[in-house]
Amino acid sequence: MTITEVSKKYGLSADTLRYYERVGLIPTVNRNKNGIRDYLEEDCRWVEFIKCMRSAGLPIEVLIEYVKLFQEGDETLDARKELLTEQRKQLAEKMEDMKKTIERLDNKIKRYV
Repeated sequence: MTITEVSKKYGLSADTLRYYERVGLIPTVNRNKNGIRDYLEEDCRWVEFIKCMRSAGLPIEVLIEYVKLFQEGDETLDARKELLTEQRKQLAEKMEDMKKTIERLDNKIKRYV
C-alpha cells in the first residue's frame, strides 16, 4: 500500500506516518524501485497498534522503547511485558479518575433538571 492509502485507511496524515517512521514508532517501511513507501501487512499492523496506543494516551517515548525492544528479539520478552503491564496499570488509574469525574459531572448536571 502507498502512504496515501495507509493514510486514508487509518485516518492519519502522511506527515504523521513519516514522523512515526522517522522517530522509530514504526519500523522502517520498505520502498519500491521508485523509492515510494510500500506498506506491507506487517507495517499496517504496526500503524494500527501505534494509533490505538496513542489514542489511549500512551507516550511516544514509551512506544518507541517498545518497538526498539521488539526489534531486539525474544530476549526482550520480559522487558516488553513489563513495559506494557505498567502502561496498562497507568491507563486503569486514568480510567478510574475519569469515572469519578463523570460521576461528579452527572451530579452537577442533575442540579439543572
